[in-house]
Amino acid sequence: MAYIDQIKEKAKQNLKTIVLPESEDERTIRATAQILKEGLAKLILLGDPDQIRSDADKYGVDVSGATVINPADDPQFDTYADSFYELRKAKGMTQEQAREILSTNKTTYGVMIVKSGKADGLVSGACHSTADTLRPALQILKTAPDAKMVSAFFIIDVPNCPYGENGTFLFADSGLNQDPSSEELAVIADSSAKSFEALVGAPAKVAFLSHSTKGSAKHALVDKVTAAVEIAHRDYPSLVCDGELQLDAAIVPEVAASKAPGSPVAGYANVLIFPNLDGGNIGYKLAQRLAGADAYGPMLQGIARPVNDLSRGCSASDIVGVVALTAVQAAN
Repeated sequence: MAYIDQIKEKAKQNLKTIVLPESEDERTIRATAQILKEGLAKLILLGDPDQIRSDADKYGVDVSGATVINPADDPQFDTYADSFYELRKAKGMTQEQAREILSTNKTTYGVMIVKSGKADGLVSGACHSTADTLRPALQILKTAPDAKMVSAFFIIDVPNCPYGENGTFLFADSGLNQDPSSEELAVIADSSAKSFEALVGAPAKVAFLSHSTKGSAKHALVDKVTAAVEIAHRDYPSLVCDGELQLDAAIVPEVAASKAPGSPVAGYANVLIFPNLDGGNIGYKLAQRLAGADAYGPMLQGIARPVNDLSRGCSASDIVGVVALTAVQAAN
């Protein structure tokens, strides 16, 4: 069974309610129809009901099973506006500004629905930037009580691949933090290992990636990664991790035997920690476009409730997958 099919089965067993604020996007409408058809989640679409019905008819799909909320006439609008104001007044927000934002920004409105407990998570980003998705999540939901930072990851599922967890990997940070410090890389590694185990159901083996393996190159960029490994061993002693490792040493047993003999991770890594966002973003897109991998994300970790981003180049099936993953996150 393909990885995403396993996730879908988990989502079906404990239905969660997910908000999709981008009802103006064709991919969202098509994904909504598929999610409802497969019974993966309960859905809330934000937008004008007449426009949504018209678009669904135009695309030849059925979204009648979704709850549609138009912020302009939602009976809960005043309650959400008052709550949003209370959350942000210390930052200088006025009641008028709170109402204006909720009237014009559907992602923020959707996060308020999650905050209220009427939904379990939100997925956005098909036609908005990561910042547009992350900002209201941090302003309203805040970080999780035990989280030191928010970071992003992709679940990568490579077809017919013997590496990782039967071809399934977690790549981090591939969507948010541009140049994490050594301390931040260690935090990202710990969070990513927990996310991998929750979403994949297998023990995490974490590789800190570099252009160097075990001192084969000398550079400040290598030093950052080796320091991250030392911090991870110190602060997260139960984390199974190693580095610095080149990609081939991290996932190919034969290469690992030569380059990193005795490593507890080398050759079998399934969680790949990139030294910066350049590497993480390029890496996931190479896997997606050249290897035909399914790439789900960027998923966010460290927020109090599940809010997940989408690549603006995503397909409707990508949205379906991220919604299923978000539902499973919400159930954990």
